[in-house]
Amino acid sequence: METRIDEIAERIYRLSTFLPRAGQSGFTFNQFLVDAEEPLLFHCGQRALFPAVSRAAARITDLRRLRWIAFSHIEADECGALDEWLDAAPDATVTHGAIGCAIWLNDQAPRPPRALADGEVLDLGGRRVRRLDTPHVPHCWDAGLLYEETTATLFTSDLFTHVGNPPALTHGDIIGPAVAAEKHSGFTAVTPATGGTIRRLARLQPRTLAVMHGSSLSGDAVPALESLAGFYDDLLQQGMARGSA
Repeated sequence: METRIDEIAERIYRLSTFLPRAGQSGFTFNQFLVDAEEPLLFHCGQRALFPAVSRAAARITDLRRLRWIAFSHIEADECGALDEWLDAAPDATVTHGAIGCAIWLNDQAPRPPRALADGEVLDLGGRRVRRLDTPHVPHCWDAGLLYEETTATLFTSDLFTHVGNPPALTHGDIIGPAVAAEKHSGFTAVTPATGGTIRRLARLQPRTLAVMHGSSLSGDAVPALESLAGFYDDLLQQGMARGSA
């Protein structure tokens, strides 16, 4: 098992492990390391991936420098290896939204977490990440995303998930593959708030989308976010129409 390293924005690194037997076309599991005075890791990955991912991260920085560990929501590929990362980084603090801390981390984390309010900023020293509460987007009540203000990088978690082992970074279409994956697997919790939540992300005008499964996107990301919001609006309407038929 090998984890590939790619710099998708200045000092933001994608750590990608491709599992060819996951699904019909294989699947990438991507973590992101923000290299700053106080480095931050977004996504822990599953425990089984920790040896490969941690070796890759150690090629970028000494793991003992890690100060922050974050993820979108409670799920194995998001935070399965949390304990292992905290062991490797003894000065690191896990950070999450208030709901995630209340329903899980306050009880389960090996050391106290830092709860971030919606819109709160962590100054990492050279990089600034903003917590964005996004309940049920992509799924789970505690869901939230991070936006790195200096590079305009939005960490999207499972939004824009697509299969296979595509390039680390693309300037092209990720909507088509993401829609195909959603239609096949139905992994997003579609509610009346889904489209509006994604449009809120578009208003940030990100220039990079750091995607957890598949290629990250470089360039003007607003059209992709607006298209994804429209797709989920349509999906909701179709579901409501079927329910009332």
